[in-house]
Amino acid sequence: MTVGPDAPGTTSPVTTFASAAGLAPLGKTLMGTPNGRPTVSIVLPCFNEEGHVVAEVERITAAMDASGYNYELLCVDDCSTDTTLAKLEEIAPRYPRMTIVPFLRNGGSGTVRRIGTQRARGDIVVWTDADMSYPNERIPELVEFLEKDPKIDQVVGARTSEQGTHKFARVPAKWTIRKIAEILTGTKIPDLNSGLRAFRREVSLPYLRLLPPGFSCVTTITVAFLSNQHPVYYMPIDYAKRAGKSKFKFFKDAYRYILQVLRMVMYFNPLKVLMPLALTLLGVGVVKGIFDVVDHPVKIAINTVLIFVTGLIIASMALLADLIVRSRGDV
Repeated sequence: MTVGPDAPGTTSPVTTFASAAGLAPLGKTLMGTPNGRPTVSIVLPCFNEEGHVVAEVERITAAMDASGYNYELLCVDDCSTDTTLAKLEEIAPRYPRMTIVPFLRNGGSGTVRRIGTQRARGDIVVWTDADMSYPNERIPELVEFLEKDPKIDQVVGARTSEQGTHKFARVPAKWTIRKIAEILTGTKIPDLNSGLRAFRREVSLPYLRLLPPGFSCVTTITVAFLSNQHPVYYMPIDYAKRAGKSKFKFFKDAYRYILQVLRMVMYFNPLKVLMPLALTLLGVGVVKGIFDVVDHPVKIAINTVLIFVTGLIIASMALLADLIVRSRGDV
């Protein structure tokens, strides 16, 4: 059904929120979740996906209808410049569980997923893409795994192959970033930035404000869960070549991935990042100082003093940062 406009002369909190976030008023949004509150909320970012968005919606709804789960599908149009929004509105009457959320300006996939998760009504939230690359017919499997094992807070579809653009550079770059994340989180991570995942909405809420607007949002939610001791399970999935044109910019987005991993670990466990560097510098300073004393009994080189003092400063910063983190109360 279509949600009607607010009464004349009034402004609802939801409409105010939509305007602030760059969304269209809810009067244009198709709502439909039969049989009460949904169990599962699927957030589907849509940006210039006119050639296949209908097929993706059909694939997701067919799988969810067959599963028996009560669900809602939030199709968030990120201010597409093609006919993606028009195609969604055209098929909306056939899919009463689908909600169209049109953005008034482009916010990026991270913004889409953050706002979609905030608006979700289900206890379990699913993130995926509309580019036909992920096996969205397996979404019920991810949800079922969460339902059966209350100890697991997130299930990630771990891709068994790489089909993205710039493959020659992308594979080693992703491997390096993943290994950095594994070292910093102390956890093996088969797939750091998979776009297909299901997680408990309540657990994710404190971390939504940390999500960046771009592609590294999926990395952020993974590192946030692992850094704060929320169990994550990796389910192997196939990964197909995407339909349409990729929005991923290799050099810019790879750089952002690395920064985001470091930022997230610094947020939760700064000692992991800073203390190894500090101890290394202190150790080098001590060894160099001993060498200086042996070589020149009354002289210690200036660079030795600088190395040692730098190590002390970084160690102090690490301890101070850790104290701040522990005093926040969210770790």
